Amino acid sequence: MEEKVRTLSKLFANHFTAQLDTVRLRTGKITERLKIDHPEAAAVLPFLDTENILMVRQWRYAIARETLEIPAGKADPGEDLLTCARRELLEETGYHARHIIPIFSYHPAIGYSNEVIQIYAAAGLTRVSETQDVDEISRLEIVPLAQLQDLIRTGVISDGKTVIGVSLFRARQAHGEIPADFFA
Repeated sequence: MEEKVRTLSKLFANHFTAQLDTVRLRTGKITERLKIDHPEAAAVLPFLDTENILMVRQWRYAIARETLEIPAGKADPGEDLLTCARRELLEETGYHARHIIPIFSYHPAIGYSNEVIQIYAAAGLTRVSETQDVDEISRLEIVPLAQLQDLIRTGVISDGKTVIGVSLFRARQAHGEIPADFFA
């Protein structure tokens, strides 16, 4: 167990707070810890059919490059994660899903953040809007499921939620855990 001694600095941003604390380790040693309080988020692995998924190209400031990833975003205050997933899918791609199932929930940066991302898989997609969030998304791409592992292996896709979502969907599908009518 670690004990907070004092907060050295705190940053309040639009969607999160970050604080730098002095802490006492269980051994008595004093050190510093960064903690980011972040809202929960949802990500969606959207299947256009059994062979293709819909992905987004998005500029990521922290790594100074555009990425290829599944749609995702933070939950609004009081919003449940399934509603968030449906909203983000619509906002980022213009699609609505008839079927959506939970795949996995994880902490993407457990060493310094309390953020939780719930990954869903979606199928039965219908285009309901031609618009997408142009502030965040540069374009949509249809990616064959058969190519995803190579895109991950070669580093074209390095986004954690995408890697986890694709891998665990395939594992759950191989174990018969995806409902038979999911793609119907």
